[in-house]
Order: sequence, then C-alpha cells, then structure tokens
Amino acid sequence: MTAEHALADQPPTYTNGQRYWLSADTEQDPSPPEVHDTTNLSADNPVQQAVRAALEALWETLEGDQPNNLYDLVISQIERPLLETAMLRCGQNQSRAAECLGINRSTLRKKLRQHQLLDSND
Repeated sequence: MTAEHALADQPPTYTNGQRYWLSADTEQDPSPPEVHDTTNLSADNPVQQAVRAALEALWETLEGDQPNNLYDLVISQIERPLLETAMLRCGQNQSRAAECLGINRSTLRKKLRQHQLLDSND
C-alpha cells in the first residue's frame, strides 16, 4: 500500500462543514496541507461501494423483517476478514498488526481469540 492509499483510508478533515481529504504529501511538506473536496467521496470509494452492496443484499435476505442487532451483525462480519488481512499483511506479527489497525496489542489478541484466529499456544 502506498502512502497515498494509506492516507486515503484516514478520516476526512472537516472545515466549515465540508469534508476534505488530506493529500499524501502532507507528511513531507510542513506547509498547509493540500486538500481535496470529498463531498462525493463515497461514490468513488470501492470499499464503501462493496459495503453498501453487501448491506443491500443483507436487507433483501431479511424479506421485510426489521433487524434488531444490525450494527453488531455487520461489525462481526467485517471484523474477522479485517483481522485476518492485517495479520497476513504484517507477517503474523501482532505488534505490527495492532499498530496498523490503530488498536492496542492486547485488544488485537482479544479480538483474535473471539474470532478463533489464534493458535492454542498463543
């Protein structure tokens, strides 16, 4: 992942009610950051598009029933592949994966246990 792609995953900056995305060169240049208007970012963001498509499919499977725990259901479905991918990309190094995810290492270990992603020795 390039620095530019990594920054694209960072939360937007808000100025006067408008969302702005910091460009990749903000880390190297101490001058005020270049910003990009991201009012319509979701239309171009493939991750958000995939999540919306998956949520739409989920709603269709409910066949008109009202879900009562949708947040937990969605988070549990997203969290496992996120943890698996982070661990894979970080060479199974929990410290690096935790740093990459922006969570504490003990929190990562807890989540890995919850999703049965730890060996019994760990």
